[in-house]
Amino acid sequence: MCGRFAQQRPASELAEIFAAEPLVDDAQARYNLAPTDEALVVVERPDRRGLTAYRWGLVPHWEKSPSGAAKRINARAETVASTPAFRDSFVRKRCIVPADAFYEWQRSGGLRQPFAVRRADGQPLALAGLWSSWRASDDSQPLRTFAIITTRANDAVAHVHDRMPVILGPESWDRWLDPLLADPSELLGLLVPAEPDGLDVYAVDRLVNSIRNDGPALLEPAGE
Repeated sequence: MCGRFAQQRPASELAEIFAAEPLVDDAQARYNLAPTDEALVVVERPDRRGLTAYRWGLVPHWEKSPSGAAKRINARAETVASTPAFRDSFVRKRCIVPADAFYEWQRSGGLRQPFAVRRADGQPLALAGLWSSWRASDDSQPLRTFAIITTRANDAVAHVHDRMPVILGPESWDRWLDPLLADPSELLGLLVPAEPDGLDVYAVDRLVNSIRNDGPALLEPAGE
């Protein structure tokens, strides 16, 4: 699964990287984003591609309340096309979640050692995501939420965890975001483990384990 990630770049820089219009102001860098936090996502609308902020934890439009959002932070690539909570968004509402790194945990006895996964060249990861819009009533403001799609771990991550987010290459961004592309077989073909080359995977301090901790020190390699 993917339960934490970092977004340290400003919205204006991410918008330029993903050829999107920034629809939110630059905000404070985040190094330990957790479920139900707001995070930046790239979405394609009929008139423009935008970089905006949605809440992490998908709430389907048919839900009675958003209380179960924290249980839907991830969608499995193997079942995303058939799971009721995700299948509509998979066809119609896909997004990219930019991340400077994501965290996975390796269990050893009673310890949970966090590892950071990031691109070796310093560029942001483009994580495949889904989004949804939910309203408490017809006249209320919509709550827009997202989930990150996961797949089996590649060789770089497998020693830490058996799952990892789907990382989209730049050649796939336009197809993934295209709201007119609804062929499940073509979409599922994009949801494969990233090539392990070019990823840095390293242990970080267990400060990451608490969502109360934030700051650039969380991405520094752990000491001996």
